[in-house]
Amino acid sequence: MQKIERIKIVGVDISVVNFDLAQKYLFDNFDSARGKYICAANVHTTVTAHEDKDYRKVQNSSFMTLPDGKPLSVVGKKRGKSSMGRVTGPDFLEEVLRRTENTEMKHYFYGTTQENLDKFISVVKESYPNLKIVGVEPSVFRPLSEQEEDELLERINKSEADFVWIALGAPRQEIFCNKLSGESNALWVAVGGALNVISGVIPRAPQWMQDHGLEWFYRFMKEPKRLFKRYFVTNSKFLWYLFRDKGVD
Repeated sequence: MQKIERIKIVGVDISVVNFDLAQKYLFDNFDSARGKYICAANVHTTVTAHEDKDYRKVQNSSFMTLPDGKPLSVVGKKRGKSSMGRVTGPDFLEEVLRRTENTEMKHYFYGTTQENLDKFISVVKESYPNLKIVGVEPSVFRPLSEQEEDELLERINKSEADFVWIALGAPRQEIFCNKLSGESNALWVAVGGALNVISGVIPRAPQWMQDHGLEWFYRFMKEPKRLFKRYFVTNSKFLWYLFRDKGVD
């Protein structure tokens, strides 16, 4: 398997992909992807990884780290990676579901609340009635004990899942995937709020705002108190780190 090219942005290795290339690389190399994991990186996760070397190692050890945040693909293009484009978690997830609906590939979903998970599964079953769902579990919103991790792995492995979708929020979900994915025969994907977006629990920005990199502003207007630090403090840090970034470390 030829590994996908990566570009280093403030120390984090972001995969040089667009929507179509990410899907092609995944399905062309799926056997090699088993036991590994995919991250969907944005400005928040990239700044967090820049400041935390252990989390940076988790991001950089993935099968793919998708440029979920628009600024990451913009930086890539400015550094000569013309094929690089934004790949959002919800879009990536939905396309995988569409491609696997009428196949033998199986899916396991872990994370978010039971209520939100029920809404997500309802939407998925309506949109992809032939999709094989072999496991659905909400988060317990605390670190799992070793015994609980072992029991979860046992359930996942017994289900013979091909995809394990993890929605715990960053950085917990990527660390979770890094720790456990190698003990399974599935590909694990850290998808953050993608399940809640697809279910409609989290409203998605109009397409024109997504196209212009303004989805963050739409979300901020919906939850200004919760997202102020992430979007203004973290974005300011990103610009500063980027100013000093030489694309090497």
